Amino acid sequence: QVQVLESGGELVQAGGSLRLSCAASGRTYNSYSMAWFRQAPGKEREFVAAINWSGGTTFYANSVKGRFTISRDNAKNTVHLQMISLKPEDTALYHCAAGRIRNFYLGYSKGSEYDYWGQGTQVTVSS
Repeated sequence: QVQVLESGGELVQAGGSLRLSCAASGRTYNSYSMAWFRQAPGKEREFVAAINWSGGTTFYANSVKGRFTISRDNAKNTVHLQMISLKPEDTALYHCAAGRIRNFYLGYSKGSEYDYWGQGTQVTVSS
């Protein structure tokens, strides 16, 4: 079993940067794909970024491509989401998720593929 805990969310001005972190526990963490999803008030949860177990493959939502970077440090059981050029529409509760995805290329953006979720960290971008 894996437990995840997010941190790093805060209020930031448009154009600013933030780095979110996700600390994971569990002996099998290194075998899990990891992802970030977000949910804004009144909207459905949406995929943001994903990284496979080795860190060698990453995917991004079109809305964040070129601005967000996902990375992982398996030695420290952490995943990071570096966000730059933040926009007000990036305002949301950001969740970290872990899952053993059989086919990462097909399932990376599907919330149902991830078994473990954190409570989220709030990112608010002011205009």
